[in-house]
Amino acid sequence: MMEQKGQNNVNIYIPEVASATAEVTIDDVINAVVKYQPHADVKLIRKAYDLANAAHAGQKRASGEDYIIHPLCVAKILTELQIDATTITAALLHDVVEDTTYSQSQMEDIFGPEVAMLIDGVTKLGKIKYQSKVEQQSENYRKLFLAMAKDIRVIMIKLADRLHNMRTLKFVKEEKQKRIAKETIEVYAPLANRLGISNIKWELEDLCLRYLEPEFYYDLVEKVKQKRQERQRFIEDSILQIHTKLIRSGIKAEISGRAKHFYSIYRKMKRDNKDISEIYDLSAVRVLVHNVKDCYAVLGVIRSEEHTSE
Repeated sequence: MMEQKGQNNVNIYIPEVASATAEVTIDDVINAVVKYQPHADVKLIRKAYDLANAAHAGQKRASGEDYIIHPLCVAKILTELQIDATTITAALLHDVVEDTTYSQSQMEDIFGPEVAMLIDGVTKLGKIKYQSKVEQQSENYRKLFLAMAKDIRVIMIKLADRLHNMRTLKFVKEEKQKRIAKETIEVYAPLANRLGISNIKWELEDLCLRYLEPEFYYDLVEKVKQKRQERQRFIEDSILQIHTKLIRSGIKAEISGRAKHFYSIYRKMKRDNKDISEIYDLSAVRVLVHNVKDCYAVLGVIRSEEHTSE
């Protein structure tokens, strides 16, 4: 995440694309946690990692990597959402009961009832068999997820787990890719949306499109890539112009800009039966303020800028 801070408490954020192949270590996870939770129980986190690393020893993922890479990446995704240290601990252990010789009671004895409860919740959600064929069934499945999770943090771990699995989906067979992608687009992306976790929702949707409509996806990526620098310049220029105007108006705000994600473009093209050359809103800028009054003030500032440009 790139961040530029201007005077008058106006912050400018320009998101960067997350790397699906970046190496993650337990030190990366711990360092990320203490930045937003300085008094976090880092000994517990490291203890969870040591146990998970030993328990998963010899296990490999479809990519050929040591299995421990997966819970590490799940934990790192959660640190980006600034999730508490207890949940990070459970994330590191989320597959231990299901995939190793450790039992649920051992998890409680070693890490306490709260961590054990989260691990148990993730394990139980993983056993739900997805058989949805229509939208209503998908909605029932999402409700079942929420009902079974006694703590919303269980859902957060499950979403991070699915996101990392989607990032590495290329290593499994095509039939499995499509099955997992269909389940993700119908259940997990809407769950992320319901919980207000937009970044995970967007990335899940784009990854699903890659496997459900590969020809369309790669064609779209190529066409959008041709305008990537142009769109990035447009976003940055727009943010700086709004930033300057808001300083002059004395409005405190956070401004962020992003390129529209591929699935959003895909849906618009399908809905309106248009080609990519006919889609003009490929970028978006968001301004967050503290109250409704400032919201209308920002709208007025932007509209005045539009008239000035004309």
